[in-house]
Amino acid sequence: MRVYKFPFDVQRCNITFKSVMNADNEIKLLYNENNASMTNLTRSMMWNQYEWTFEGLTSTSKSRVIYPHQTAVVYTITMRRRSVLYIANFICPVLFFLLLDLASFLIPDAGGEKLSFKVTVLLAVTVLQLILNDILPSTSNRVPLIAIYCIGIFTLMLLSLLETIVTMYLIEKDSAAHHNEMDEEQNLSVNCGDKWCKANFHSCVRGKKSSDCASVCDESADETQSVTEERSNDKLTEVSLGLEQVSDELREIGKTISLLIVNRKEEKFGYWAKMVKKINKAFFIFYVTTVTVFLSVLVSLWTS
Repeated sequence: MRVYKFPFDVQRCNITFKSVMNADNEIKLLYNENNASMTNLTRSMMWNQYEWTFEGLTSTSKSRVIYPHQTAVVYTITMRRRSVLYIANFICPVLFFLLLDLASFLIPDAGGEKLSFKVTVLLAVTVLQLILNDILPSTSNRVPLIAIYCIGIFTLMLLSLLETIVTMYLIEKDSAAHHNEMDEEQNLSVNCGDKWCKANFHSCVRGKKSSDCASVCDESADETQSVTEERSNDKLTEVSLGLEQVSDELREIGKTISLLIVNRKEEKFGYWAKMVKKINKAFFIFYVTTVTVFLSVLVSLWTS
């Protein structure tokens, strides 16, 4: 059987009649050369056709050249397989699973629901492949198109699953980097007396460590104490006002630097998230294009 186009295959069976011992001058085989009348007569005599549909009956004659000359009559029966049952039980379910895998791109990548959903769909297609081994005839020299159809869809779903694993890894990498930065900020907080000197401006304004910030706070405290001891009470108010003005300016500078650092951290934190969006968009376009081309080629081969 030639099942390359299973379940849309057409089979042809030959029945040959000839004499084993007698030559043409001793016996002559006659047959009806009107193929249409033979086809109608055969179709009217058939009761049930089961899986196959009778298409036609043709008759030809073949002559043997070498001695003794003998003529053979060959009847060719053409049958077409009923494909509705296979379409409903196998082709459509695999196509539905492909559409589900395509719709899974709408599931967010943050949780694990998308990954588990794709694995479940892939396992369902694997079960259908096992069913295909039972319904597909094994007497064929070529790989049937239905097997290529199933393997191709399984490969596309596998690529989709791998893409989901990569995107989830990138999202987790982005989240881990954000948590590491938060831990570093907590470790850079230094206590200066009763108040906390916040040294989380990326090592105290581009290059200084938390110990340097602490030393600066200590030195300012010592200088303030020495000034208050050396100066008289008349200049105390002037010095305090100057220190307050300087502290206000430093506070404004600190706020500006903190805003810049926060913006930079937000940029750094959202880098892999932006990459994941680009990867998902590019892979979705590739996925839809590949599925469309693959199914179009298969349909053209099945119907040719």
